[in-house]
Amino acid sequence: MISFTLSTENVRNTVITDEQGQVIYKTDTPFKFGGRTTTIQKIKPNDDQSHMRDHFDVMGEIEWHKIASSKFRFRGTEVETKAFIPRKGLLGRKRIFTGPDGRPYRWDLQFKVVVLSRDDGSRTEVARFHRATLGIIGKKRKATLEVSPEVAHMMDSVIMTFIYVEKLRRDKEEAAKRSG
Repeated sequence: MISFTLSTENVRNTVITDEQGQVIYKTDTPFKFGGRTTTIQKIKPNDDQSHMRDHFDVMGEIEWHKIASSKFRFRGTEVETKAFIPRKGLLGRKRIFTGPDGRPYRWDLQFKVVVLSRDDGSRTEVARFHRATLGIIGKKRKATLEVSPEVAHMMDSVIMTFIYVEKLRRDKEEAAKRSG
């Protein structure tokens, strides 16, 4: 598995690093009344070995809406999330999408984590989010996203959809805490 570490569990404002500690993605969601937009930046390969500063390109954006459908801006297109990654299941705790490889995938929004698997007969798990632990029971750990090498070719899609579904899962968790 490819392991990414998140600087914080707030996926809308986090830094995502690889196993060597290199920043690969960054998310930023400035506060704004009304709709907010998360910008996802990806490290840009540096061709100049003498220039050691990291440069980032905007990989995509998520425009969040509470009532209307949120929107993804990704690879030069804009699509409503209700069309790209619609709800599935009785409680809407599953989100399905077609990857750039043409295969169907499904995020399961479990109570504490999100899990990505192939949405076919195999149900092969290809990514899983692990929340941070304090180390009271077991080892202290930062929040991590583990991704199977078999979906490395579509990592940007995995990251973008992960940020979306984890924010939805977290909102449901917060609502449950407030209500009871």
